Amino acid sequence: MQKLLQINCPDVNVIGSCTNADEAIEMVRAMHPDLIFLDIAMPVKNGFELLKELKGLTFEVIFVTAHNQFMIEAFHFSAIDYLLKPVEDNLLIDAVDRAKKRITEKSGNKNIETFLHNLKQKQSPQKMKLCIPSLKGFQVIELDDILYAESSGNYTNIYFANQKMVCTSKPMHEYETLLEDAGFVRIHKSILVNLLHVKEYLRGEGGSVILSNGHEVEVARRKKDLLIAKMKEYYKF
Repeated sequence: MQKLLQINCPDVNVIGSCTNADEAIEMVRAMHPDLIFLDIAMPVKNGFELLKELKGLTFEVIFVTAHNQFMIEAFHFSAIDYLLKPVEDNLLIDAVDRAKKRITEKSGNKNIETFLHNLKQKQSPQKMKLCIPSLKGFQVIELDDILYAESSGNYTNIYFANQKMVCTSKPMHEYETLLEDAGFVRIHKSILVNLLHVKEYLRGEGGSVILSNGHEVEVARRKKDLLIAKMKEYYKF
């Protein structure tokens, strides 16, 4: 990793490297780095246990690891980066660039806390929290609080049951991929709804749904069958 950083990210100053979690905990507390590259499988303590012991400190994390599907989901929900071994140069550069932006926005601690919470929800993706980049920085939200998301060009507006709308700097298709296993379905080219808040379906060419706040949202004709299938799957009827 040090050689890869020297070649691809020469502006990154490597101030230390460690061979186990206890050594790393001591070094992080002493040196207060902005960014750490962290493996998961380590002797005695793993990378997650290391993060729990460093709770409260502010730094960015890029995991360098093997993974499984759930781990990818937890990373993405929490706005945490990961690199697969062997590390590819272009992916390293991209991950470091994103970390620099988060360091500037001072969002690292919030992202890590969200990630540790999401790790506990392995069997319940609906209970995960979502870390979303907004125009002011980052915001952590409960999935249950989202009513629906609406596409706005390269941005996405997220609407809630109990707070104001948030404009996030990610396009709709990224949220569609991320939330498809957490009870969300795209019912229109510009609308992604949370099935938890769908209270009624009104028949029509495509029809429409009534959400828990009384808001009515149109369903595209070609999305009608998908919505009904997802609702049957979600509510088990």
